[in-house]
Amino acid sequence: MLELAIIGFLYDAPLHGYELRKRITALTGHVRPVAESTLYPAIMRLEKAGLLARETQPGSGAAPRHVLSLTAEGRRELRRRLAEPGQADITDENRWFTVLAFLRHLDDKPAQAAVLRRRLAFLEEPASFFYEGERPLRAEELDDPFRRGILTIARATSRAELNWLRVTLDSLH
Repeated sequence: MLELAIIGFLYDAPLHGYELRKRITALTGHVRPVAESTLYPAIMRLEKAGLLARETQPGSGAAPRHVLSLTAEGRRELRRRLAEPGQADITDENRWFTVLAFLRHLDDKPAQAAVLRRRLAFLEEPASFFYEGERPLRAEELDDPFRRGILTIARATSRAELNWLRVTLDSLH
């Protein structure tokens, strides 16, 4: 998810590390804050793989700034990752939002639609956070108001996303 966010934001424009970190944090929010100790090793891996280029520019103070940009190979890699997201990228909401944030960079509408159909299929499967044996429990079956709240909120969120997915898929045809 972090690498996808890095190359996704750099697809739009070259950025220095601090600005990149701010944008990734804004996307992932409080759920997964990005520490420098995580971000910079990921940048180094991507740079070593030839996906990023670094240019040193004079800073506003005494220290120079390192501006990162995406290479042609990095652009291809972003489009590949968007066209072929892993199953966790489809099922994990935060990872899904990262894919969704950059899916517009996949210029092929049928490929975009294929990714959206995978998410749609996942959301259409009966699921719950709570089970009785193998059977998913519904909010109405729970006495615990807090667990009932989780399921009620999740159902409303899923319905909104299902509606958006169906409308968007129709528009891609």
